[in-house]
Amino acid sequence: MAMNELDQLFKDTLHEDDVAAFLIEPVLGEGGYVPAPPDFLKKVREFANSKGALMICDEVQTGFGRTGSLFACDSEYYGSDVQPDIMTMAKGIASGFPLSGVATRREIADKCDPGMLGGTYAGNALSCAAAVETQKVLQEENLIENAAKMGERLKQNLSNIQSSEFSRGLIGDVRGLGLMIGLEFAKEAEPGIKNKVSQACADEGLLLLGCSTYEVVRFVPPLNITQDDIDNGSEKFEKALKRVLS
Repeated sequence: MAMNELDQLFKDTLHEDDVAAFLIEPVLGEGGYVPAPPDFLKKVREFANSKGALMICDEVQTGFGRTGSLFACDSEYYGSDVQPDIMTMAKGIASGFPLSGVATRREIADKCDPGMLGGTYAGNALSCAAAVETQKVLQEENLIENAAKMGERLKQNLSNIQSSEFSRGLIGDVRGLGLMIGLEFAKEAEPGIKNKVSQACADEGLLLLGCSTYEVVRFVPPLNITQDDIDNGSEKFEKALKRVLS
């Protein structure tokens, strides 16, 4: 249906000569931690090709191991059919130091004038050094593999809570890739429940943050988290949720 709407948009409103690129997050971030269906992302790639437009993947939140692969668009979830023309990255690239990057093919990069992609923090020596060391740690400590494994553990724990009797069917969805997981409450849940649950979790020593205009809480633990910490955090979430729903 989404692709039909996009096609109709070009028929009704847009002309392909006016569209340079399609920009998409492989996993919707602030919109609710929603992974794009693999077939949808593949169709966006094909649609961009058909219109002579580029496909840009925004990997600012998803990049550098967060989704259980170096980049989300390279994950097994999406396969090898989705190769963006341009990819943006930041956040995890330098473990919190101010740094971002844009990756693309040479034929596209060569069309940019020198300095066109510059910025306030471009080439910051300290941030670049932090980025180099971050990549070493990701590889040497197998953090990407750990993110994939621990993400599956966390999703299973949350799914068990979702199916428990005390949750009364008020958890509508548990979704995500790697350690980028969203839990969405059902429409039957009381308005503002994500804020109440987040506060109850804070009281238990677990920090969560809501996202989206819908009732979604996100779980984004560090990539080096252990199974014991995953299970401990899940227990704290369950305890907090029971208190809110009681």
